[in-house]
Amino acid sequence: MIGALWNGMSGIIAYDKGISVESNNAANISTVGHKRDSITFEDILYSYDYGKGVNTQSISKDFEQGNIRPTNSNIDVAIDGKGFFIVQDKSGQNFYTRAGNFIQAEDGFLKTQDNLNVMGLIPQQKRVISSNPAENIFTDDYIKNLSSITVNSNTTAYNINARATNYINSAQSDLMAQSGDNYKTSGTKISDVEATLSDYNQKLKLFQTSPNATSTPSTNQISKIDYSNVLSDLNNENDFISVTIDNNVVRQNFDTDLATTLKKLSDKVSNLEGFSSIVDATTGVFTIEKLVPGKEFKVYDAIVNNNNTLSQVNTTKAQDAKQGSGLAMIESSRDALKKALERADAKFLEVTNILSYGANLGFTASGINTRLDAQTLVKDAKGDITISDDGFVFVGIEGNKFLVGKIGTANFKNEDGLKAEGNNLYSATKESGPATNADNTNKLISNFLENANVNMGDTLSMLMIYQKAFEANSKSITTSDEFLQTAMNMIK
Repeated sequence: MIGALWNGMSGIIAYDKGISVESNNAANISTVGHKRDSITFEDILYSYDYGKGVNTQSISKDFEQGNIRPTNSNIDVAIDGKGFFIVQDKSGQNFYTRAGNFIQAEDGFLKTQDNLNVMGLIPQQKRVISSNPAENIFTDDYIKNLSSITVNSNTTAYNINARATNYINSAQSDLMAQSGDNYKTSGTKISDVEATLSDYNQKLKLFQTSPNATSTPSTNQISKIDYSNVLSDLNNENDFISVTIDNNVVRQNFDTDLATTLKKLSDKVSNLEGFSSIVDATTGVFTIEKLVPGKEFKVYDAIVNNNNTLSQVNTTKAQDAKQGSGLAMIESSRDALKKALERADAKFLEVTNILSYGANLGFTASGINTRLDAQTLVKDAKGDITISDDGFVFVGIEGNKFLVGKIGTANFKNEDGLKAEGNNLYSATKESGPATNADNTNKLISNFLENANVNMGDTLSMLMIYQKAFEANSKSITTSDEFLQTAMNMIK
């Protein structure tokens, strides 16, 4: 009778815990990233062939993936697969969570709802290419947004942003003293910028599709035309000199003298979009260059007409156009654009944030600051945060998307050994083992959050089972009590 009484008590205690576990699961069914608790029981040591009741064997977390649902926030992130976000409190202690409903704090750092810093990698290198070496940050002067692109090579991300000052307003025609030496009008300078800018963006997109290509610089085609043997044929205004470049026929009638005539023809070639022409007025040799790297052009029908007599002259290639590949190809195109902008009396500024990542890098203790002024990118700027499916954190402002970090994730050999700390947080223990990099074991999905992995049907079923078990154990206690009362009465 006493044994039955204690058996019933052990059942009440055990199933009270079971009800607490399942009620906690039910209470957290809407908690972001919550992992349900599971309770197991064991029988107590047997004596005289019957048991001594029930005991709680373990209460553990079930880290099965929860359903992922879309949200309207650009800084919500869900983990699809194994792992945890790494967060850090003010004392520097790391915790781990599956809840990706982050916020941008007042100090600019990416944080959890409970004000813990979200940890990850930040760009390790910033490369600046500037017309003015003293300027390495985008200011209000740089109003022309040229490009904003991120190239990911699986181990390194290149975030390239380029701007320029207003080249349309700054471009001025060259002085006539420069005639024959790549003389350009203001309109042509603007056209040259547009041509090299188009090439720059095309090459960036090509680099984006083949980021691991061998780095080979591009080259510009350079052709030469030698009029030296026929210059004597130019004598009067009815004589002319001409050349066809691609589909453009460039012609110049004799004007004043040979030098003036040659220079004026050179100026007309220079004012074709994307071309440069320099003439040696003494020898009559033209050097024509395509300003767009890797782009070929055709030179033909280089002639001198004297009294309707045509004299053909030789054209040769001094340098072939080569497309190039990889990062060097981008640098060649960028240099051409920079030069065209500077010819238009404008300034060019390109900032590349370089972030290397991968499982071999382990972890860093870096919070992710989303203030662009703190990143020395833009003055006094707090832009719009977006997070890519790779976990890259971008801050957008005025058409540019700056890479400021990559959210880190961690995994453990024994997830069940983690200690639940509340507030959706876990801490590492000896049983869980140390944190390891989880970049290759999961995928981050932006604009989504992970629901609790609680199955309400299972939880309600277990609550009813525990309720019935609780009642049954209560009945065994009352039955044992009645037996004891009967025994006591018998003694009386």
